[in-house]
This record gives sequence, structure tokens and C-alpha cells, in this order.
Amino acid sequence: MITVLRMLNRGRSRPERVRAWLVGAGAGVAAFLVCTAVSLADFRDEGGSLTGLALALLALPVAGLVHQANRLATATRERRLAALRLAGAAPGDVRRLGALEGGWLALTGSLAGSVVYALTHLPGPLAPVPFVVVLMTAGGVVSGARAGRDVIASPLGVTRRPRVRGPRVRDLLLALTGVALLVAGLTLKGGFPIGGKYGTAVAMAAGMVLLLFGLTMAATWLIRACAARIGRRARSPETLLAARLVESDPRAWARALSVVGLTVFFGAGSGAQQAGTGYWHAHALIDVALLLAMLTSAAALVVHQAEELIDLRRSFAALAAAGVPERSLGRVLVRQAAIAALPVCAVAAAAGVGVVVFSVLDIYQARWLVWALTRAVAMTGIGVLTAMLVALAARPLLRGALRLETLRAGR
Repeated sequence: MITVLRMLNRGRSRPERVRAWLVGAGAGVAAFLVCTAVSLADFRDEGGSLTGLALALLALPVAGLVHQANRLATATRERRLAALRLAGAAPGDVRRLGALEGGWLALTGSLAGSVVYALTHLPGPLAPVPFVVVLMTAGGVVSGARAGRDVIASPLGVTRRPRVRGPRVRDLLLALTGVALLVAGLTLKGGFPIGGKYGTAVAMAAGMVLLLFGLTMAATWLIRACAARIGRRARSPETLLAARLVESDPRAWARALSVVGLTVFFGAGSGAQQAGTGYWHAHALIDVALLLAMLTSAAALVVHQAEELIDLRRSFAALAAAGVPERSLGRVLVRQAAIAALPVCAVAAAAGVGVVVFSVLDIYQARWLVWALTRAVAMTGIGVLTAMLVALAARPLLRGALRLETLRAGR
């Protein structure tokens, strides 16, 4: 199996090398963030622990980007996987190859991230580094294996049969539980009944984690409702097709926009806090971190756009063969991004401002809301604009998906 993997790697095209680099770089960034979070959690104060938790939460969207890149890499190896099937390989071999490659890329990337951590945190603890490397490698193996579940390799090519999952009630329950824990921690403060003097910090940390996962998953409901409403009122074929495509698979868009929503949430909350406290230099550093997070979200959206075009290429190629111009299909991609990103970014911005204002409601002044709301609107616009620019940049991918050869059986 390792020999076959080496053979596949020797024949990789330039896009496949870029995707492999993306997986390794994502694993390295995630390893660095987790190692730094563990080192901060060693301190006794609550502030260090909460900062470490925030870094660990930032590693989750990066891990999601790695998984998306693994799924895309498995689905684009059409000819070589088809050749393996002609040579007698079983469908399970596709998953094992994906697991081996995902584990290898995660291992090399996490080792590089751990080296960067060790060089930048010489006085800090180094004992957790091996455990983080093992954790990242295991995650890469699992991600590579799961990425091949919906890819069926046949001697005629590779097809993707993803299971489209709709909204689930437990997603809303996660978000509501997180809100309840945050409200309890902010209201009771030092009198939290569980966990002693650290009970408030533990409750708020658990609330942040549950709220993050809950909002990411519950965004499926919001995106589907918004797409259905826009589809009913659409006045152009491009808008109607974009709304129906988003409505058919809102969970994929919710997963891809999780980093964008998280960045908008922190950006709006930072603006609401900045209006009351000042500290312009400190918040300038926060803005730099948010810019890097937005670049990461753009990379996640690029991978999602490429994955979606792979899933829909036969439909798009049929539309092009029927006479639909490429420019119209490009507008469909842009309107898809706008329909999915607008509700997610708007709710994330409102939630970021609301959390900060509610936590200091007794001292927050009404005149500060002007800057807070301006910052929230700006972050919403930046998030939506990022998604639309990524859709515009996907025109070369769309052009490749519109080739008439895509309509051949098995492609």
C-alpha cells in the first residue's frame, strides 16, 4: 500500500501538490495553536486558561479546512484511482490510501508546527508536544479515511455520492445550552454553585465551546430558511438557481462559513469592547489576528467552492451544453455565496455585539453603541465580500467543469 501511495505521489499534478501543501500547512498551524493553548493552560490564572481555550477553538476551523482539503484530494484522483480498480483494487483500498496520505501529511505538518512552537516557546513546557503530534496524525488518518467514504472508484472513473444532511434539532440544543451557560456565568459571577472559585470560568468556557459548535451547526437552519425565502421571490434564473442550490445542501455552506462567522463574531465583539475601553494599540493587534483568520476562511471557501464544482460539474456541463452562457453560471456562484454568507455574518455580528454589551450592561453607555454597530456592519460586509470574491476567483474552476467531456458516463 505504501508503494502504491508513493506511485500516486510521483504522478501528482500541480493542483494536487497545492492541496497536499494545504493539508500539511493546516496541520502545522493547528499543532502550533494547540501546543500554545496547552502551555497557556498551565498557568493558574483564569485569563491564561481562557486565552488558551480561545487558541484551541481557533484550531478547530483550521482542522475543518484540512478535512475539506482531504475530501477534495480524494475526489480529484480520477484516472489513477480508476487504473487501480482496473488492476483489481477493492473500493476499501481507496479509503486506506486516503488514510495513509492524510496521516503522512498531518505528521509532517504537525512536526513542522511543533518545531516552530519549540523555537518560539523555549521556556515553555515541551512535554505535550509528542502527544499533540500523535493527536494530529491520528486526526489526519481519520480524516483521510472518512474523506473516501463518499467516493466510489470504478474502472470508468470516480463518482461522488455525498449524503446530504439537513438541519437537526440537536444543533439548536447545543447553541441554547451554550447560551444558558454563558448567561449563568455572567449573572452569578463568583457565586457559581459548581467548580468552586473556578466554576464561573469553567462554565463560561464550556458555554463558549457549545455555542461555537451549536452556531456552526445551527447555521444550517438559517441558511436554508434564507435561501428558501429568496428562491420564492427570485426574479432572475441565476438567483433562482443559486437559491435552490444553497437550499439543497445548506450544511456544506454552514461548514465552509464557520471560520467566516467566527471571525465576524470576534471582530464585532472587539469593536463593541473597543468603543468602551479604548486600548487602540491592543485592538490593532487583534485586528491583525482577525485578518489572518479571514485569510484562513477564504482558503476554506476556496476548497468548498472546488468541492462543490466537482459535485455539480455534470449538471453545470449539461446547462452549458444546452446554451447557458458561462457568465450566467459565474453569476450563480457569486449569488450562492451572497445568499449563504449574508445571514451567517449578520447573526454572528449581532451575537458578538450582544455578548459584550450584555456582559457589561450596567456600565455600557448608549453612545458607545454607534461605534459598536458601525463595526458590526463593517464586519458583516467584509465577511460577505470575502465569500463573493472567492466565488469570483473560482471562474477558472468553473471553466474546467463546463467541458463537454464531463458529460461522459462515469465522470
